[in-house]
Amino acid sequence: MVNWVLRGAILLWAAFFAIVGARGLFDPASYADTFGLVVEGVAINTIRADLSSFFLVSAGAAALGALVPAWLRALLVPAALYGTALLGRLFGVAMGDPTNFGIVQGMIIEALTVLLMVGSWWVLSRPVPEAAPAQPGP
Repeated sequence: MVNWVLRGAILLWAAFFAIVGARGLFDPASYADTFGLVVEGVAINTIRADLSSFFLVSAGAAALGALVPAWLRALLVPAALYGTALLGRLFGVAMGDPTNFGIVQGMIIEALTVLLMVGSWWVLSRPVPEAAPAQPGP
């Protein structure tokens, strides 16, 4: 039961970030409000490519890890991506970068993503305990 709940949570997470990535691929300006970016000039192409690939690859790897038991280690891909993003944000804060609610919210989402992916990988990669044999009645 727990396995199905984790797989469902991962798939919901993957669906959400696949939508974010696809939306940014077709409309890079959608990242402007969400991430506080200036989307203009040649930066549009870089934002379209880099941010969309971040979200689409992590969503695809998470979905693959949730749906194909032999590919559970794919859950570590979004964990690595979001963990690296979190470390970059923490480094930026330590260096004195300006922060606001959006930065804090991003850090929380990144930390929760790492916990979800690593925790799910850990739980789902464990052998399923066998059910005890039924005891004959008196």
